[in-house]
Amino acid sequence: MAKSGESAGFPSLERPVAGCKVNERAFDCDRRAILSMLGKYQVSFNFHETTVLKSGYARKDPKHSGGFEIVVLAEDTNSKISMQHILVGASGMVIKHWRQDWVYELPSHWVYVDVQRFDTHHRKSASVPGTWTQLVYGVNDGPRYAGSGRWNHRYGVSTWTSERTWRPLPRREYSKRKDYHLLNVENRHTITPQGWTHEQDNTKVIRKDGEDTILVREFGFNDYRRITGFNFSPGLDYWEATSPFWTLVRKRWDKELNKENETRLLFLTGDEKFSDEVLSLADAYQVNPIMNKHLPEFEEAFDEFVSSDTPTVH
Repeated sequence: MAKSGESAGFPSLERPVAGCKVNERAFDCDRRAILSMLGKYQVSFNFHETTVLKSGYARKDPKHSGGFEIVVLAEDTNSKISMQHILVGASGMVIKHWRQDWVYELPSHWVYVDVQRFDTHHRKSASVPGTWTQLVYGVNDGPRYAGSGRWNHRYGVSTWTSERTWRPLPRREYSKRKDYHLLNVENRHTITPQGWTHEQDNTKVIRKDGEDTILVREFGFNDYRRITGFNFSPGLDYWEATSPFWTLVRKRWDKELNKENETRLLFLTGDEKFSDEVLSLADAYQVNPIMNKHLPEFEEAFDEFVSSDTPTVH
């Protein structure tokens, strides 16, 4: 991943922000905003610790990184939109990145609890109408975090703001930080003429013996700038060659996460062994696209690293 500011010379590709027309259904405006996140981007990731909330803590240095990312459509069933992010290096190297699913008026869904545990959250019925739930998945298509909110199209600007939700340590820190355990987060996505932005209001939390201690607040700003002149074709080629495999991986995760059991990931946060195995199987499928040859190995890896527990109610 490139440092922020590298190869910044690629020109931006602007287009009008549609917002919502008079008498247009909010659902249609929402879908247009979500689908406008598809495209080819230069991305900058920026995180600044702000308000210190625990005595004796010193803010860590800001973190900046960036790269080139293409966002492709994985699925669209009208009330559910699934978009896959793929990083593309200047040399043509491809890395399957995160995935975001958007589901309209979802009454229940998995949520992050803590320490590699996910459980079913049943929403209050009065809070469901008109909302979209964003479900975010990691590189192995396993769950990361989820939250619900409404799109707001006032003044011709489309912005979605989530409720506050829990999420695990981000990839930028789980190999470096041992002084906190999870994040409490509000996410905001805004469609802009040059692409879209993802703002994060993060609170870093220490959880010990069932008690939470707030450490520090952090502001995150990820800027997806639509560009021309960069070669994104390796990412498109990768997705075309491997998407049948990833479709079945998503279905396996959906089957697990829809059980209303607690799902546990049987590896430490930051352990990439499971992801490496799944990504390697996708590469193998790309070379030899016979699904039945690779599925048994995936099921074996899934059973090794993922476990269901008895149902609980939230």
